[in-house]
Amino acid sequence: VQLVESGGGSVQTGGSLRLSCAFSGFTQSSYCMGWFRQGPGKGREGVGAIGRDGTDTYPDPVKGRFTIAQDNAANTVYLRMNNLNPDDTAMYYCAAGRSAGAQCMSAAGMTYWGQGTQVTVS
Repeated sequence: VQLVESGGGSVQTGGSLRLSCAFSGFTQSSYCMGWFRQGPGKGREGVGAIGRDGTDTYPDPVKGRFTIAQDNAANTVYLRMNNLNPDDTAMYYCAAGRSAGAQCMSAAGMTYWGQGTQVTVS
């Protein structure tokens, strides 16, 4: 199993980024896919997830700004982030797990993780 994130970088406040997560080694239809972040001195928090049924969910701090999309043919999940602010600065990770619903937004509910990609907003 492998998950590889890309697309991070440095942007100014109000800018946008699209992160990609290319995965292999498991059947995506059996897993939910989530995006998480961990800022300096903070715990890992979920910023969006897409369930096995294709339903996406987001926590309030990013709702309306972040969007998850998946390309099943390319085995890739994306996280589009708009209107970024310095509070969004963090290492961003994608993850996969056999969880459902709210557990897809919990790090404890995920099994496989990527190595992360850094997002810095100034």
